[in-house]
Amino acid sequence: MSNNNKPGVILMAEDDADDRLLAEEALSESQWKGDLRFVQNGEELLDYLFRRGQFAPPADAPRPGLILLDLNLPRKDGREALREIKADTILRRIPVIVLTTSKADTDIERLYELGANSFITKPAQFDALVDTMRALRHYWFKTVELPSPK
Repeated sequence: MSNNNKPGVILMAEDDADDRLLAEEALSESQWKGDLRFVQNGEELLDYLFRRGQFAPPADAPRPGLILLDLNLPRKDGREALREIKADTILRRIPVIVLTTSKADTDIERLYELGANSFITKPAQFDALVDTMRALRHYWFKTVELPSPK
């Protein structure tokens, strides 16, 4: 199903409040009109996706069209969370973009092996982050065709 006219939901797993604020501002600057939601650790990410606990009502946890995943999350790190997401037959359809400070070749290789759809090192400058968010929005929500969220 085409989603070119749907702004969709982006779910960002990020424990740093400053990084969350910067991402929100960068998406706004990139003219993102969709719904940006945040979780602060790997367990919260999985609770949201599996609609458990505080996210049990489906209206409180709409399926994201895209997940932005930090690696170094508390309670369950991004690698473990990615492994569980890609092991689930429904959730594996959601593109997962690793957005992290890491540049380690071992991280890059391992995350692609686990099923990451992209690996992006967080830009240090705000203008570069806006450009990154604009490119993500354009590619994932305007260029490619994604399946309907389930």
